[in-house]
Amino acid sequence: MTLATRPFATPALRPSRRLRLAVLDMSGTTVDEGGLQDEAFATAVTAQGVVPGSSRFQVMLGYFHEMRGTSRHEVFRALFSEDHAAAVRANQLFEQEYDRLLSDRGVRPVPGAAEAVQSLREAGLQICLTTGFARHTQNMILESLDWMSLADLSLCPSDAGRGAPYPDMVLTALLALDLDDVRSVMVVGDTVSDIRSGQRAGAGLTVGVLTGHHDQASLEAAEAAVVVPSIQDVPDLVRPRH
Repeated sequence: MTLATRPFATPALRPSRRLRLAVLDMSGTTVDEGGLQDEAFATAVTAQGVVPGSSRFQVMLGYFHEMRGTSRHEVFRALFSEDHAAAVRANQLFEQEYDRLLSDRGVRPVPGAAEAVQSLREAGLQICLTTGFARHTQNMILESLDWMSLADLSLCPSDAGRGAPYPDMVLTALLALDLDDVRSVMVVGDTVSDIRSGQRAGAGLTVGVLTGHHDQASLEAAEAAVVVPSIQDVPDLVRPRH
């Protein structure tokens, strides 16, 4: 992996305000969950009569991948738009199966994630961890990693109203941590939805990372200010330059 062709040192990429808050996505950005989501998704849609390996299944799986970072509830509602009951069942089963897999197998931090968070703290930023999962699932992930005290705040879509790509979680974090300028917020994520949420909120800096599902071209097309290989590289973006 290589850094984006436009280095952060370019004046146009400097945030207009001193950064005071980092809103960090979890799955794919700070957390490596392996293939748990795909397994849970397959279980959920198969139970609604979708045949594994069929063209419909592949189209649904492709949409699920494309919409990583978005509230899972919203994803299933879109996939089963003509059958609300099936959408609800699929979402519930997805959550149940993901929680079971999480309990059985656990997840891992993206290498260097906890250290990167500490470095951001030392640079004077508060930390908010965000997810598209439900609150109980987010807590299970945080507990499994012993991260319950890692951040100043953790948010899921139900805490804010809507998940990515909407700006709600970014703005909720700003208000909850008593900050007064969204331009002092940096949003970091591995998906187009993460970047769009930061853009729509008016964040001072949006950063894409390449440890998740979306590639550099997709993140840049979503207008990430900079794309870096990993969360490990993010502290270098906020350290004072001499």
